[in-house]
Amino acid sequence: MSLLQKIKGCFAFICYLINTIFWVTPILAFSIVKLLPNAHTNRFCSYVLDHCASNWISVNTVIEASLHPVKIQLTGDTHFSEEQWYMVIANHQSWVDILILQRVFNRKIPFLKFFLKQELIYVPLLGLAWWALDFPFMRRYTTAQLKKNPKLRGKDIEITRKACEKFKTKPVSVMNFVEGTRFNTTKHAKQESPFQHLLKPKAGGMAFALSAMGEHIHTLVNVTIYYPNKVPSYWQYICGDLDEVKVHVEITPIPAKLKGDYTKDREFKIGFQEELNQLWQDKDRIMTQLAMSNHKPEA
Repeated sequence: MSLLQKIKGCFAFICYLINTIFWVTPILAFSIVKLLPNAHTNRFCSYVLDHCASNWISVNTVIEASLHPVKIQLTGDTHFSEEQWYMVIANHQSWVDILILQRVFNRKIPFLKFFLKQELIYVPLLGLAWWALDFPFMRRYTTAQLKKNPKLRGKDIEITRKACEKFKTKPVSVMNFVEGTRFNTTKHAKQESPFQHLLKPKAGGMAFALSAMGEHIHTLVNVTIYYPNKVPSYWQYICGDLDEVKVHVEITPIPAKLKGDYTKDREFKIGFQEELNQLWQDKDRIMTQLAMSNHKPEA
């Protein structure tokens, strides 16, 4: 990476920071108003908050285009609506995935709400903004923790349900990285993943969200992200060390067989896992095709 790229990266970071402070300020202000026990006020504030967040992303896109432009090769389905509820799933390789998804879908579908790890609420500025925007914060418990304190069992399910209750008042896009963590070769080998490019999908969070939002969410947006050269870090991204990314989108109706009681209905649980594994097999095949298309000899 050249010195000029590093200087551009530092300048881009400052621009992103200023933009974040500018938009987080009204977001936090309206989130305080949203605490008032009035349904109409809460609904109004939710629209204002999402509008501020969309503007935040739009300015970020301008910064990217000006300082470190990235070409996004978008294939697949591209007909969206801001008036529908969506369940969005994607493979996960880098923090840059989130920025790519926001750029692809900003102002095309309702603002993306990510399931985040509980620890991320402590990220300066962003943690508060995510909380104000009703991003669900999930706390995962290890087997040892559950054995020590059985009362924790099912707590994550309850958190998911409470979070999804907030999503019923206006259209929303619920985003879930179902692998649960970012892909790397070490994790891939440790899991003994049956997929070439992916980690094993975790069905629970998606199943609980679909169950909680069953009467609202009817459409699945399945996103495959592929970096032709290398998976970039955030620093490499803002320094302009990423020229191109390929994004494939498939939009399908969510069948009734994917909505049920994941905790108590064993047959449904097995069926849901099988369906998700099939989606992941298809995604693995798409990533292989994207990789092969990247290496086609020029005519």
